[in-house]
Amino acid sequence: MSITLNEKGHTVLPGFCDVHVHLREPGFSYKETIRTGTLAAARGGYTAVCTMPNLSPVPDCPENLKLQQEIIDRDAAIAVLPYASITIGERGEELSDIEALAPHVTAFSDDGKGVQSDELMEEAMIRAKSLGKLIVAHCEVNELLRGGYIHNGAYAKAHDHKGICSESEWRQIERDAALAKKTGCAYHVCHISTKESVEIIRNAKADGVNISCETAPHYLLLTEDDLQEDGRFKMNPPLRSAADRDALIEGILDGTVDMIATDHAPHSAEEKSGGLKGSAFGIVGLETAFPLLYTGLVKTGIISLEKLVQLITENPRKRFGITTDPGYTVWDLDAEYTIDPKDFLSKGRSTPFKGTRVFGRCLETVYNNETVWKYEE
Repeated sequence: MSITLNEKGHTVLPGFCDVHVHLREPGFSYKETIRTGTLAAARGGYTAVCTMPNLSPVPDCPENLKLQQEIIDRDAAIAVLPYASITIGERGEELSDIEALAPHVTAFSDDGKGVQSDELMEEAMIRAKSLGKLIVAHCEVNELLRGGYIHNGAYAKAHDHKGICSESEWRQIERDAALAKKTGCAYHVCHISTKESVEIIRNAKADGVNISCETAPHYLLLTEDDLQEDGRFKMNPPLRSAADRDALIEGILDGTVDMIATDHAPHSAEEKSGGLKGSAFGIVGLETAFPLLYTGLVKTGIISLEKLVQLITENPRKRFGITTDPGYTVWDLDAEYTIDPKDFLSKGRSTPFKGTRVFGRCLETVYNNETVWKYEE
């Protein structure tokens, strides 16, 4: 996938692919819809997104999935590839109808919840392996959460907040990596945030495990030192320490971290108005991801533009077997502006990057030979 310049000197890139978004429909259309979410994605340069199954009804059987697919077929501006849940209702008690769902979904995930049962996760991996499907895991050990809602670091201690320990994430990745080795399943870890997670995945890859992972822009660009008493800084996993951020960047540089996904998770203004303690987990990211990563990683010399395109286009498509038309997206990389959530096409407005100066404005996104986003002054 090449990077070129058009006749006006603007940069033309292949359309981006995000394997981790929440489009909230059916069930929670007050937060986001397939239409608003995919228009936001197109504005951010994305032409393919994989939408998570924490919906109502949960796509745990073909009948429920059909409801979601009908909305996608009617309203999506770009390619939308649904996940099915690993377990019925994402309750972690009984496996979904994996065999019937497999031909119609991109992968299986209980995102938002970790599968607590070792036996259930192993059986899910065995079935997914037989069907050639990825198991995609939100890794979290419930008994280690202890009511926490931000990283259990210096900020939590200084401001009397309950912390989420790093072990709650990496302990389940450690379990799943062992199960993936045992079963031979293709396994992908969502939104890693800790240095231990990077090391476990690095070692598993060296051991021949069929494992991949993603992180998100906020874990690469922010730390607990950036926290404010505001719900727009609350997401799960939480912003971690500078040492964790540095390990994630090292993981990107050495190939341990395969891709960057946004975990675009819109909520209503009311749901994000309760500060760090009382707000819902989740921030939006589709409209800001590329400018933030270009400004924070490429312009600073940490990675090349080619590497960034690989992380947000080539690698996710290859790992998830996504063959939809990538189209292309046109950028003015010299345009400098301030991120203002009031301009978002997403229904969600909550971002820790509000007020951040960035470079890179999306001028046009083309999918299936149609312009799905065009910037107007």
